[in-house]
Amino acid sequence: MTRAPGTTGTLRRLHHRGVEWEFDKVVFPRDFSRNVVTKLLVERAEHGGWELDRVRITADGTRRVVLRRKIIRAVRTA
Repeated sequence: MTRAPGTTGTLRRLHHRGVEWEFDKVVFPRDFSRNVVTKLLVERAEHGGWELDRVRITADGTRRVVLRRKIIRAVRTA
């Protein structure tokens, strides 16, 4: 899968109750239409398991999107 324009990478964070999340920050320039951004985010959700965490639209029209997904650890059985 190709990465969206402006992808800044992932980071991992541990939240309450031992749930660990992986975050991905994506920046879309102002010349991307709402429909294009929606299609790109839906593709990432369907194929990568990402869900929308936060969207910030700046004064210049740039969209800064934070996606997240749970990190599922395999538990070794005896």
